[in-house]
Amino acid sequence: MAQTHNSLNSARMGEMPEGRLLLSMAIPMMLSMLVQALYNVVDSIYVARVSEDCLSALSLAFPAQNIMIGLGTGTGVGVSTLISRGLGAGDTKRAGRVAGTAIFLSLCCWVLIALLGIFFGDVFIRSQTNIENIRAYADSYLRIVTVGSLFVYLEISAERFLQSTGQTRLSMWTQMIGAVSNILLDPIFIYGWFGLPAMGTAGAAVATVIGQAVGAFVGFAFQLRRNLELPISIREIRPHWRIIGDIYRIGFPSILMMCIGSLTNYLMNIILIGFTSTAVAVYGVYFKVQSFFFMPIFGLNNGLIPIVGYNFGARKRERIYRTLRYAILYATIIMLLGFSAFQLIPGTLLGIFSPSESMLAIGIPALRRISLSFLFAGFCIVAGSVCQALDKSMYSFFVSILRQVVVLIPAAWLLSRTGVLDNVWWCFPIAEVMSLLASFFFLKRSLRDMEKRIG
Repeated sequence: MAQTHNSLNSARMGEMPEGRLLLSMAIPMMLSMLVQALYNVVDSIYVARVSEDCLSALSLAFPAQNIMIGLGTGTGVGVSTLISRGLGAGDTKRAGRVAGTAIFLSLCCWVLIALLGIFFGDVFIRSQTNIENIRAYADSYLRIVTVGSLFVYLEISAERFLQSTGQTRLSMWTQMIGAVSNILLDPIFIYGWFGLPAMGTAGAAVATVIGQAVGAFVGFAFQLRRNLELPISIREIRPHWRIIGDIYRIGFPSILMMCIGSLTNYLMNIILIGFTSTAVAVYGVYFKVQSFFFMPIFGLNNGLIPIVGYNFGARKRERIYRTLRYAILYATIIMLLGFSAFQLIPGTLLGIFSPSESMLAIGIPALRRISLSFLFAGFCIVAGSVCQALDKSMYSFFVSILRQVVVLIPAAWLLSRTGVLDNVWWCFPIAEVMSLLASFFFLKRSLRDMEKRIG
């Protein structure tokens, strides 16, 4: 049975026309990412109706929550890449060992993040604001999502197992069921429906954890019943140190990039709150809305990485090039749609978050300026993912350092010295142009190295 599944996977990953293969693998994940984006937006819509302070609180908690998720997704990049290569080389035993190691790492990540949330969550929030009301909302949210983070790590692992074998539809259903559960539970806990107490931001956190638990359960049910190509043995759920090293050699740059992104958001919050807490709320809304366009590209990349990894293992160079061209085309189209929306209807996008007049006055020019960066972002994201799949993850890390640490934050700080809030938003297109140049350079180097290794 396993041999039959492996043959079918080879026929698909190694022979199906690249554009159709990429879409067949990416569309289910793009749809599930869109549902994830919808959940993020709905979460903020519900909270915004409680108060603008609650919305600002979610923005202050976001950098820490992003690190939590980044630890899981970065680990998942290494896991999915190694599983895809193992299957591409016909080594099912190693692929199963990688999967067992991934479950062990999920438990380790949970313990680490829960301890950090319990002992340092309040310190993190206080470092950004001394507004007691906002601090209390953010601290309660952060403690709940960190203590309950076991389920997000298990859910990510299950999704990666399914994606690595081409079972993207099952991965889609895993994410969608978890996200829809969250959306349905949000108002119940936030507003206190059905006799429950109104919990505000804490209720949003409870709904998030329960939704992640549902997603994890569904994902592993699919893995055990439907994903026979990747067998997982209980005795393999332990530390395989060489595999752990390989996972983080590939995935650690992604984790660092997420941490750098969180540092960027943290520092931006500090810069913006120097003007007004409303600017922090606008920044948080931007991240929620832009996810409708960036999340599908991340879904596209989740389909791209296994294809590149498989064909790299199978030494099929031309399929890698053709897949890359299709990925850049699709990502650019998505980003152009996002650019158009932010330029033409910024007030409508902000309007779904119950904005004050001050929030609209700040937010409309902010969305228009920031969205100029969308014109370059699609290529940069795809280039970084291809570098990861070709064992050049550090290149993506260097680009992220350049964009966010070397350019974005210093530019934001310098522009804030003008005393005009509208000027600060220009840091985003400035940083993305620099990212474009670096991404092109490192992608060329990665492809040149691939040529040498394939021969």
